[in-house]
Amino acid sequence: MVFPIADDNSDRTLSPIVTIALICANVFVFVVLQGMGSNDDFTMAFVQVPAEIISGRDIVTEPAVRSVEVQGEVFQVMDPGLRPTPIPVWLTLLSAIFMHGSVMHLLGNMWFLWIFGDNVEDDMGHGRYTAFYLATGVIASLVFVITNMQGDAALTPSLGASGAISGVLGAYLVLHPARRVSVIFVRVLIDVPGYVAVGIWFLFQVISGLFDTSGGVAYSAHVGGFVAGMILAKPMSSRPAREAADPLLMVRRRLP
Repeated sequence: MVFPIADDNSDRTLSPIVTIALICANVFVFVVLQGMGSNDDFTMAFVQVPAEIISGRDIVTEPAVRSVEVQGEVFQVMDPGLRPTPIPVWLTLLSAIFMHGSVMHLLGNMWFLWIFGDNVEDDMGHGRYTAFYLATGVIASLVFVITNMQGDAALTPSLGASGAISGVLGAYLVLHPARRVSVIFVRVLIDVPGYVAVGIWFLFQVISGLFDTSGGVAYSAHVGGFVAGMILAKPMSSRPAREAADPLLMVRRRLP
């Protein structure tokens, strides 16, 4: 698995204010509203649940101990139960993409957003990038709902910005396939094209989704968000219009 460290920002023309604002919003929700992950009353009220989206009604469950199988081993974990949702349940498709399950979950997502989000924001402009991020996050959430409609899976909560950030990665693959990305691979720092860094990540998501049976990671949402990002990337990009309005912008992008 490759881990990105940085990418080439030499031709970026816009300050990534939306990417920074999204990172701040995610950190605020996790630290303040979720109490660093300890506030189950908030988290389990605003989390996305397939059965709620399908039925359109709020579902409340009691805390319980359940068994989870991870790599052939069975573990007992505490399920805090679903809490009453004070907003229309379909709005949890949005609220869930600003929450995280752990510090590492948050840090990993925000790091990928910081590395890849700024150049996608530069392509789309602040407004379109905001709409793109939210749209791919919701689409990823809906994919998770569609793939978890039956049985106990329908009551499996999902949260995290991974689906929306997967959309950002999909757009990066389309808009910046040749941009150099510095990655750590087998303890070695190397530069690779964007399509290699992002492509390996996507392949990992697909393979993991096929073979992972624990249900701990919403791989279907990752894949759904990524594909949505690829499809929406060029229609949402405002770079051609901005370059036409400012001829110097195109020149600056092409300077070494």
